[in-house]
Amino acid sequence: MSQAVKTYEGWFAYHDFRKIDWNKWKSISPSGRQEIILELLDAIAEFSSVENNNEGSFGQYAILGHKADLLFLHLRPNIDELNDIKTKFNKLGFAGITSNPYSYLSVVELSSYTIDPDTDPLSDPAFRERLQPILPKTQYTCFYPMNKRRLGEDNWYRISVDERKKMMKSHGVIGRSYSGKVRQIITGSIGLDDWEWGVSLFSDDPLYFKKLITEMRFDEVSARFGEFGSFYVGCRLTNEMLSSMLNDKTPDIR
Repeated sequence: MSQAVKTYEGWFAYHDFRKIDWNKWKSISPSGRQEIILELLDAIAEFSSVENNNEGSFGQYAILGHKADLLFLHLRPNIDELNDIKTKFNKLGFAGITSNPYSYLSVVELSSYTIDPDTDPLSDPAFRERLQPILPKTQYTCFYPMNKRRLGEDNWYRISVDERKKMMKSHGVIGRSYSGKVRQIITGSIGLDDWEWGVSLFSDDPLYFKKLITEMRFDEVSARFGEFGSFYVGCRLTNEMLSSMLNDKTPDIR
């Protein structure tokens, strides 16, 4: 029987994707729209304030393509806080003109594949910071869920832990080659959502998403065992950009 790898968990993550009903939004009076925007911005200020005391993190993004318009990304110490956030958002007037085409629940995860078994990584402040990350303030983000394949000879869960460690070490070398260009946060979702992991990438150049993922596709871990869900790419939104978007102005997302 193959041995399960030890994992370290940190903050819980909630990716809340929203699609705006623009016809419904335009049917609201200008004063009514302004009231909704101000209420939304007040809620966002509350969501963002947790970063001041390192009690979580928050990001908001304009999603490209048809799958969604917005992503609100929350990191919190426990699921109860995420449930409170979901309830608070759904009570906003803004929620009434949106639908929720997709969401993802997971927890920041680091595996022990590349960790010296004779060390205690939790004694390293840098390691603990990776479990409780502040979302990077880069211009772009890319999110996708993924599984490890369980099919015939390509069954990740029937391979020995030593073989998996060897492959993950090679896989990690590719990721580290993009250090300073792409920041990634891996969240585990086995038992929490429909996929096994969520991958959130952050960069100031979206082409690095393409280059990194393409290179990793040729690595054995992805080529043999990777199964991927839909990709969501977005541009980071400041509150001013979000207000401009909702006020019928073209937001400057440079």
